[in-house]
Amino acid sequence: MGPYIIALDQGTTSSRAVLFDAQARIIAMKSYEFEQIYPQPGWVEHDPKAILDSQLDSLKEVVRMSGVQPEQIAAIGITNQRETTIVWDRKTGMPVYNAIVWQCRRTAGLVQQLCDQGLESHIREVTGLVPDAYFSGTKLKWILDHENLYERAKNGELCFGTVDSYLTWNIVKGRPHVTDATNAARTMLFDIHKNDWDDTMLEALDIPRAILPRVVDSSGVIGMLDPTILGCEIPVAAIAGDQHSALFGQGCFRPGMMKNTYGTGCFLLMNTGDKPSRSANGLITTIGWRIGGKCTYALEGSVFIGGAVVQWLRDEMHLITRASETETVAASISSNGGVYLVPTFTGLGAPYWDMYSRGTIVGLTRGTGRAHIVRAALESIAFQSADLVEAMAHDCGAVPKELRVDGGASANQFLMQFQADILNCRVIRPAVIETTALGAALMAGLAVGLYKDMNDIQKIWQKDLELEPLMKEEDRLRELAGWHKAVQRSMKWIDPEM
Repeated sequence: MGPYIIALDQGTTSSRAVLFDAQARIIAMKSYEFEQIYPQPGWVEHDPKAILDSQLDSLKEVVRMSGVQPEQIAAIGITNQRETTIVWDRKTGMPVYNAIVWQCRRTAGLVQQLCDQGLESHIREVTGLVPDAYFSGTKLKWILDHENLYERAKNGELCFGTVDSYLTWNIVKGRPHVTDATNAARTMLFDIHKNDWDDTMLEALDIPRAILPRVVDSSGVIGMLDPTILGCEIPVAAIAGDQHSALFGQGCFRPGMMKNTYGTGCFLLMNTGDKPSRSANGLITTIGWRIGGKCTYALEGSVFIGGAVVQWLRDEMHLITRASETETVAASISSNGGVYLVPTFTGLGAPYWDMYSRGTIVGLTRGTGRAHIVRAALESIAFQSADLVEAMAHDCGAVPKELRVDGGASANQFLMQFQADILNCRVIRPAVIETTALGAALMAGLAVGLYKDMNDIQKIWQKDLELEPLMKEEDRLRELAGWHKAVQRSMKWIDPEM
């Protein structure tokens, strides 16, 4: 039997390993959650050791569960939560500080300093991003400042990386210090046109090149898995940020195709071909993937709190005991009763980009109950995604006819129907909703020759569900108007001077 491919899908709240066969069918899957650390309001950290241990545990367990022999595994692909920043000792491998998570807002002041220095247009034009604490560059500067590490960084004693770099360094024989172009493009330090680190941003943040990883293709053999992990060497043959991996796993290989991933956050990406496309509507330009040294670019909109709002309902508000309850609870009432929840717990992403927005619930009455809050939370995921699609439509000059969806929350039928209704377009869910993992597996398979080209991969993609919009247009417009009014209430809540 075989060959098989394993995807290591390192996410914000859990680390997952997924074993696929060559036809992209899931054979086994295992994930482990790890602790979220909140040192101060708006700050989010992870223990890098917990990330690594949970990922290794899931890898070993998925092989054990499946009964597949390690020698039957043709390749391993890595996909990861992006922007999360880790610095570790090059000799010992020990992190010098906790990982600062992409959601963390502690560096908002540093971002403002960059804008005050007149670098906003440079950031937009060269990196494709917008100045925001979301990205890795200011997180790296904060660690170097906070731990007084500049001399060690300049002397090459330290490694910086996003989670892909940290995993690769720890699991690949020879400890390569690498990242791929998709993750590099999320640092606010990388020139997406020249495919190299940008000296202007490095100088502005006082970051030495000696600390930076080498940038490689998204699909390509990086090295061999350390044989002490599974008992044999296996090619580690792909790295891609989670949303780029999902775009690939959805088979969005033609310009104009778009997907939305419903995970901790929501991330809408559209393939724009071999040239970067500049957004006039608050979206960012990024590298979709790099293969054979050639980049495919994408437009992206990011929702910081998507599925995480369901975790909040469960863990902090105790309104549900399981995420799956939300579908039944939301459907138990005919409308949201005028209640809107804006879950900007870590600021507003695209297309607003307000670092100082905070979560808001509006429209409460004496008759508001648990079901209204739960429904409003689910609807907020679809509303935020609709804002991204609208911005993308303005940039492209065309209203989308379909949206491919994936991620854990795409299994929620209520949410997906409401998404189709509020967008007024088809929503299509694939047979494999774990497309983040699938994309990494397919890239790895392409690198080791299991697939000849994109056409081979396109044949694998299969549809599971297609939903048509059912909502009346006047109802849709009324719902959107209420949402946008609620968003305005949430904006600029935090005083930047505080």
